[in-house]
Amino acid sequence: MSTTQEPSKTLVQRAPEVAGGVLRQLFEYAIDGVGGLPSAKAAAARTLQAKGDREAAVDSLVLQHVGFASAQGFITNLGGLATIAVALPANLAGAAIVQIRMLAAIAHLRGYDIDDRRVRTALALAMLGEDEVRKQVGLGKVPSTPLGIATAPMFDPLLDRQVSERVLGDLATKIGGKHLTVLIAKRIPLVGGGVGAVADGYLTYVLGAYARKEFVRRQR
Repeated sequence: MSTTQEPSKTLVQRAPEVAGGVLRQLFEYAIDGVGGLPSAKAAAARTLQAKGDREAAVDSLVLQHVGFASAQGFITNLGGLATIAVALPANLAGAAIVQIRMLAAIAHLRGYDIDDRRVRTALALAMLGEDEVRKQVGLGKVPSTPLGIATAPMFDPLLDRQVSERVLGDLATKIGGKHLTVLIAKRIPLVGGGVGAVADGYLTYVLGAYARKEFVRRQR
């Protein structure tokens, strides 16, 4: 009996490790670049050069990434997604990469070191959205908002694992829970693509608005 239970027990024990690994991979693709998508720093620098003002660049980055997330073919054809397809469908992985890249580019423009592990934990937490973060802080599940975590005295590996689990759990609900209607609609020709584009684009816009408010300007 113990033999049959052991594999499932091992999977449960490894859940935080698996979640952390998948999220780290998403972050590497988003921040360092993947396929035809340049790095978050490159996107921030190019947009700043074009706009000549940091806040105008932030606004432009949000609109750019809303456009990326709304382009169904773009996010599902990003190179490298095959390596995480076992954990997340390509459309969700692609959308997550676009959203993380946007958050990272905004944070970079606002003076945060996006290679700092504290900042990466904060960016992951921001992926949950403002309402969910407020709920988690209120319940004592996380100690602070993304801003508080990004500026904490030191990196907390336990918190990083917990946040990774929550973010991957949130993405999982989009597969089998509250976004099921959208996922089904995506399979319907003509209608489905429009529904998915609106959903992904809107969520990206909401996350961008949250990042603009949360990651206040810092001196480098």
